[in-house]
Amino acid sequence: MSNQPTQNHHEEAYISLMRGLRELDLRGSCVPSELYLIGDHTFPLAMNSRGQVLMAASLYGCGRIVVLGHEGYLTAFPALVENALTWLRGDGSENLSVGVYKNIKAVADNLSRSIFQAKVVGAFSNDLEVGVYVTDAYSVGADPKDLVAFLKAGGGVLIAGQAWHWAVNHPKENTLLQFEGNKVSGVAGIYFSEHLGEAECLPVYPQIPSSWMAVVISKDFEDDLDFLLNGVTEFDLQNGVAASEVLVHGPLAFPIGTTEDGQVFLAGAYYGQGRVVVVSHEGLLRRETLAPLWNNAIRWLDEGGQGIVGVAPDLDQAFKLFSKSEFNCEKTNFREDLSVFVCTAYSDEHVEEIQDFVAEGGGLLIGGHAWYWAQTHKGQNSMTDFSGNKILNKMGLSLLDKIIREGLYKAPMPSQAIKDTYHFRRLLHRFAGHVTQGEQLTEHEEECLKKLGGDCANYLHMKAHDCSSYMRVLSTLTDILKKAGMPQVSDTCPVKSPKDHLLLSVGAEVYKVCPDPDVLLPYLIKHNPMMPVVYNQRIKINVNTAGEEEWISTGVYLTPGMKTYMVIPAELVNNGWKIQIGCQTDKLNAEELKRAPCVYERFPVTSEMVQVWNLWGGLIYLVAPPETQVEGAEVIVQMAVPAPYYKTGVTTAAEWSLLRTAPSPWAELEFDNVIFTVPSDVVRDLERPDELATLWKDIMRGITDLAVIPHRFPRKERFVADVQISHGWMHAGYPIMTHKATAAELVNIDLARSKGLWGPIHELGHNQQRSCWEFPSHTTECTCNLWSVYVHEEVLGINREKAHPAMALAKRNSRAEEFAKGGKKLSSWNTWVALETYMQLQDRFGWDAFKNVFAAYHEMCNFPNGNKGKMNLYAETFSYTVEMNLAGFFKSWGWPIEIATEEKLSNLPPWSDHPMVQYD
Repeated sequence: MSNQPTQNHHEEAYISLMRGLRELDLRGSCVPSELYLIGDHTFPLAMNSRGQVLMAASLYGCGRIVVLGHEGYLTAFPALVENALTWLRGDGSENLSVGVYKNIKAVADNLSRSIFQAKVVGAFSNDLEVGVYVTDAYSVGADPKDLVAFLKAGGGVLIAGQAWHWAVNHPKENTLLQFEGNKVSGVAGIYFSEHLGEAECLPVYPQIPSSWMAVVISKDFEDDLDFLLNGVTEFDLQNGVAASEVLVHGPLAFPIGTTEDGQVFLAGAYYGQGRVVVVSHEGLLRRETLAPLWNNAIRWLDEGGQGIVGVAPDLDQAFKLFSKSEFNCEKTNFREDLSVFVCTAYSDEHVEEIQDFVAEGGGLLIGGHAWYWAQTHKGQNSMTDFSGNKILNKMGLSLLDKIIREGLYKAPMPSQAIKDTYHFRRLLHRFAGHVTQGEQLTEHEEECLKKLGGDCANYLHMKAHDCSSYMRVLSTLTDILKKAGMPQVSDTCPVKSPKDHLLLSVGAEVYKVCPDPDVLLPYLIKHNPMMPVVYNQRIKINVNTAGEEEWISTGVYLTPGMKTYMVIPAELVNNGWKIQIGCQTDKLNAEELKRAPCVYERFPVTSEMVQVWNLWGGLIYLVAPPETQVEGAEVIVQMAVPAPYYKTGVTTAAEWSLLRTAPSPWAELEFDNVIFTVPSDVVRDLERPDELATLWKDIMRGITDLAVIPHRFPRKERFVADVQISHGWMHAGYPIMTHKATAAELVNIDLARSKGLWGPIHELGHNQQRSCWEFPSHTTECTCNLWSVYVHEEVLGINREKAHPAMALAKRNSRAEEFAKGGKKLSSWNTWVALETYMQLQDRFGWDAFKNVFAAYHEMCNFPNGNKGKMNLYAETFSYTVEMNLAGFFKSWGWPIEIATEEKLSNLPPWSDHPMVQYD
């Protein structure tokens, strides 16, 4: 029977261990070691004002361990020792027998009046029938593995001592691995260090002590890098390698190989009594140019054991490469008798066994990337769900979904790497000092703050609330935000500095995962006025989605941080439906931000009652998955702010006269084929949305007419206005994104009919472009304008010359002339120049020719891949459509028309008087 506390019960364990204690006076003759903590299950019991841990506890396997930074504490704090023994023997255990190592017999004497039955023993042995074993850190037995096995099987271990004296006498030895006590406690993630701990009189806190000053990097790793990089001058990441970035976040993890801008692709770590090396593409393990590196890595991981190096069967070429060296290699799946295991990051078999294997002294060399997994598992959390991270997160390393560009990267100088290399924990520690105590950051540290913000966000995605190391980082970030606040970003107050970038990106992530977000909210959103709400808003769901997801508007809004429950019909649960809060789904990556980089949230519908919220607030949507048909279902939003929401055929004029004054800052107008999300100010004075609906019905019909598709779109187009978008003044997609400044134009009938709407229709045209008749990058910003010209002339009655200045006849003619004079180079045939080709066709053959061409493409399949093949197909298709040989025309525009195409069209009459003849 396991005596493990259940997940997230470290606080309960701490309370049990410190019961009845008000303070721990460590002042006196004992000079303790500072303890280093790694892994998920370690937590401090005593931490001084400098953040040094002097007492700690952890779990391993089914057992528990308490570590004290000096053996003198075993007798100085008898009440603590009794609490420790009670906790160590486990929940429900009736074994009161305690083994006490002879050198600390005084502990047994102190226990004579307790419930425990102490046995003084000369050494630990497997036949001791005790629930707990107490020892100093200098005498863990002839084979420490026996005591580790006892711990793993459910035993309790109380171990005390200091390693600084040992380290002085063993200057060339690795304290983490070679000091006796660490051969047991290190397995559970607690290490006696060579650093002296500062003894103080410490209060006993009601919760696990935490401090931003707590040790961030426990070692300088120079010796390790010297060993690993011996004979290595560069890392070859060329020729088809798309590696992931590695997040190095553990106190005993360190970068080995990085790009010039600090992205890590190769890293190492100590974990328990073992070590790990991760490279972020498995293909690099077979690369001959990296053979010296892998030889060093395997020797480092093996720690001189000269044992079996097991190579996973799917790494055949790596096996051949390693076998050329002196290693004893075997192709095998994971086995416990290996010395080093080499595998990819793509299997989550044996996760716990591999972690225990390393903790107990094994070496792990693992290769793989997470970016492809992230791209093919949308909506999943790569930090927690990707198999490689299930192994690596606990070891202080994680594979990210960011791709590292190919290149030849220099190996660092070990002594320099320690000082100069970016490290997540070190910089977070420095930034906390900067915010809380005004410590000055270096210029290099300032430059790295934006990266730190992204790394913090990724780290927080681990959601490892049962890990005290994670909770310490979360606590540090929470303290930073409470001290510094979050920048109140807006178009009038943009964020520019690296510090503000960090606070802005981290604020939202901390809010998502902190234990009490409501307490943090006022530090993040300073101005958050109360708004009137509606209760139990009912939304009818009628959808029939095609091959893409679809947003369903609800007409209600949540203020920043406001929470509500949604009642979901059973047929939608666990069927791919999501709830989205916020319409601005563009993610920003700009030096100057007018809003946070990401301001929407999505929640999977996994139960009939779902609580939803968003730090930034936002309109509420249901997101229907592709290929979904639902009719008559009803969703209830328990409490939300009403929004100005008009839906053609549903909202009456009387309802709109009230709704347009609804308090939400965002409004929606849903017409037959298009939906607009705009600031509410834009629609407050809109008295006749039905007339606007008619205008847009005509525009959208024009879009479908030219594209030769049914008048009813399979999914209504969406326009969303925003204070800042990811690129351009507008960009296509679902939704089409536009700046707030253009929102008023979308709802102004008079303006549309007099001046036109070139930009919005250009984006609608983008959404009609099809790969089969597109020639990127030449026509990317060209063929979409066919819809702009068509809709302006055929729907809005605005001549093309007035629709856009670039369409003036004189400009059109000069572009054609300059193109011809420039040698008719295809490299110059793009955007407006390319559009002139199509306009000349339209001038001669009319819009019906284009419609017939598009219709012909609807009937085709098996299209050529490259531009050359597609351009020949287009010339052929247009020629057959208008029954005229256009090969000469297209050749005069620099198109790569093939002889075969000319032969196919030779029986058609040539267009001999085309406008480009004059330049031939």
